[in-house]
Amino acid sequence: MTIQVKSDAEPIEIEADAYLPTEYGNFRVSVTLDEAGKEHSLLYTGDLSGTESPLVRIHSECLTGDAFGSMKCDCGPQLKTAMRKIQEAGCGAIVYLRQEGRGIGLHSKIQAYALQDIGYDTLDANLALGLPADARDYTIAAKMLADVGVKKVRLMTNNPMKIQGLRDNGIEVDRRVEHISGVSVENIDYLCTKGKRMGHILDI
Repeated sequence: MTIQVKSDAEPIEIEADAYLPTEYGNFRVSVTLDEAGKEHSLLYTGDLSGTESPLVRIHSECLTGDAFGSMKCDCGPQLKTAMRKIQEAGCGAIVYLRQEGRGIGLHSKIQAYALQDIGYDTLDANLALGLPADARDYTIAAKMLADVGVKKVRLMTNNPMKIQGLRDNGIEVDRRVEHISGVSVENIDYLCTKGKRMGHILDI
């Protein structure tokens, strides 16, 4: 059954909300549909609306990293670290967005991987396919946070675009929390490209 949640922000339909025990601790998880019909998740614990500035991670879907444990990126370790840190803080949320491959989709992402296998970096691979360097949008993330009463966050990120994306949509970023995890010989070039060419704040 669809639950209509009311807030000062535009209402969002919460399609489901349930208890989710994990190896990192107990969470609740809700699922929200955007206007395109994509399902986005909010993994959370604690009293979000009653906490002045909860710890938050905006995490874009990465099947290869999150599920398969790929070491080409740092996505899987970043997700796990965020879950652990939120449990340690006692309150916080991960907004899990269906934006695979920085918004280009799984098929295009694997095509980009094939170009990386022959020497392209992560940015040039996307551009060679006629795709944007980063097609992600954080409007729905801000709406999901606002709808559960979050107005201000401590954001775990190395990406200034996420900070700006929330601010542009009415969520105050009280502080950026450095979120470097999962650095390895397999992904060091990928991370350096993100830092040098895509503006990510990475002291590695």
